[in-house]
Amino acid sequence: MADKTSVTISESGAGKFTNKIVTSSGHVLIADEPTELGGDDLGPNPYDYLLSALGACKSMTMRMYAAHKGFKLEHVDVTLNHYRIHAKDCEKCETTKGLVDIIDTEISISGDLTDDERRRIFAIAEKCPVQRTIMNEVVINSNLV
Repeated sequence: MADKTSVTISESGAGKFTNKIVTSSGHVLIADEPTELGGDDLGPNPYDYLLSALGACKSMTMRMYAAHKGFKLEHVDVTLNHYRIHAKDCEKCETTKGLVDIIDTEISISGDLTDDERRRIFAIAEKCPVQRTIMNEVVINSNLV
């Protein structure tokens, strides 16, 4: 089996939707819903975490690649936005019914880089492991214990 990552999520008791997240490496996070959805807004919502995971993965992948190639990358900023559109309004989609999730990503790369190095660093972001997971077929096994 490949590397296994795990997290445990449990209601914190601090609010209606507030959850405590504990990672296998011992980090503790809080998730909640915004007040307009009935939450207490004590932490990021699940989509904030999804976008954060993708954005951090892209940033880290670009940093690793640049370091490996010896490129003079100084700084990376990744901004992501998530929204849904009707499938019939999506020009790039195979799906024709229901809604399609769209994640727009803006990447800013700075440093003493050639245009080719900038393009290569930008291109490698599309290959980050989290993006590959999102884009691949994903099987979610749920078990009642």
